[in-house]
Amino acid sequence: MENELIRKARELRSRGFTTGEIADELNVSKDTARWLTLQTTTSVSRKEAPVDFAINWESLGGSSSRMRYVSAAMADMALKYGVADVVLGIAISGVPFATLMADVMGAETGLETSLAVFHPVKHRKDEGAEGAISSNFAKVKGKRVVVVDDVITSGRTIAEVVEVLKNHGAKPIAVTVLIDKKGISEVGGVPVESLIRVSRLG
Repeated sequence: MENELIRKARELRSRGFTTGEIADELNVSKDTARWLTLQTTTSVSRKEAPVDFAINWESLGGSSSRMRYVSAAMADMALKYGVADVVLGIAISGVPFATLMADVMGAETGLETSLAVFHPVKHRKDEGAEGAISSNFAKVKGKRVVVVDDVITSGRTIAEVVEVLKNHGAKPIAVTVLIDKKGISEVGGVPVESLIRVSRLG
């Protein structure tokens, strides 16, 4: 498994992916992605390896019906916190969930639920820049927003998006994710719900 991750990380790097994009593609932390790209399949440095869990949800992502069912479960979790005006997906893997969730939530509440997209700092070449809400989708100012992503690894991205939303005059009411590897229950006063929470023992 480790050699396969190293191969994939190096292939993605050769195709021009940033470290943040590699982390998202492999569902690992940026530190793990950076470590993977520096390894060779014949020489793996175990001493310096970050502690992380590799998540592969390819069997889910490759099926629109499975994505719809999982998104409905995530929407159900988000609805505990009230009606949202906007569902915001964190690019790239949070966007399909957010799109389906907006549909489900609109059907459940009888109100139109809009879709917004967030581009995190980790995907940008200039990591000194702020994450950005796409201008091609719904506006968030004055709106109640549910944030959606696939995996929480360190929690930095969700903290970033909650801060950006507040700076843009939005009211984030909940964060929902497929898998939480960090065990976060809230960020910036916003509750975090996950379908699956990974816990390390020992």
